[in-house]
Amino acid sequence: MTTHTLTDEEQLIATLRLTRDLRTAAATLESGEARYLVDTYYALQKLRIGATAQVRSSTLEPNSLLSWTGQMYAQLETDVQQALLAYAKSSLVGRWSLSIIGIGPVIAAGLLAHIDIEQAPTVGHIWRYAGLDPTSKWEKKTKRPWNAALKVISWKIGQSFMKTCNNEKSVYGALYKQRKAYEQEHNEQGRYSEQAARILKEKHIGKDTEAYAAYSQGKLPPAHIQQRSERYATKIFLSHFHAVTYEVHYGKPAPTPWVIQFGGHTDVLSVPNWPMIE
Repeated sequence: MTTHTLTDEEQLIATLRLTRDLRTAAATLESGEARYLVDTYYALQKLRIGATAQVRSSTLEPNSLLSWTGQMYAQLETDVQQALLAYAKSSLVGRWSLSIIGIGPVIAAGLLAHIDIEQAPTVGHIWRYAGLDPTSKWEKKTKRPWNAALKVISWKIGQSFMKTCNNEKSVYGALYKQRKAYEQEHNEQGRYSEQAARILKEKHIGKDTEAYAAYSQGKLPPAHIQQRSERYATKIFLSHFHAVTYEVHYGKPAPTPWVIQFGGHTDVLSVPNWPMIE
């Protein structure tokens, strides 16, 4: 049997691995510390992707230092993710979040670290804080009315549900898929013509773009429909996140349930995987 001898680079990476004690300590992170690690994870991910691209673009044999750098970023990325997993698992709300298909440890940790239920008596407060309230505008020379990091996390949530929409067990992926069909139908019927005209008037859109062609015909372009559909699924998930967090914190149900108005019908969508059986 052939044994693999570790290179100097591999040995260094191995010595920098997240230890069991550090992983355990991650469960006791403060919210600010967890927010920092979430930001760090996404920064490392970007650096790892850049290093990998640089290695692949090398016309000759890539410099070993470049390969080592990419490996280091990948390992640190994995270790930070494991730390955030420990942080998310340390709370009931985090464990519920992780039970949802499309929600991984980084997103779960990000939500826990950014959302203070005592500052969010209703889900509307979370939507506004996450930049998902269309009535909330950022006026010049005023403080931004939403949290930029949480807004990015919310966008990533929508992306995750879109990517899992063909998984039969993905509750929010299915909602995204249903909503997209609904949005596309209404768009084809011209129900968004006023909105299309307003956008065309207020924004500078290149006349040679697909978006301009759609707005000019009184319709929303495919990218706009996509964003609306992802945002819809994200808002439902966040309403459920609020309901779970509120109940865990206060010991009673949230004051207002999330009500879906879909296709002319009004249905109350129960929170999936709740209450949790552990």
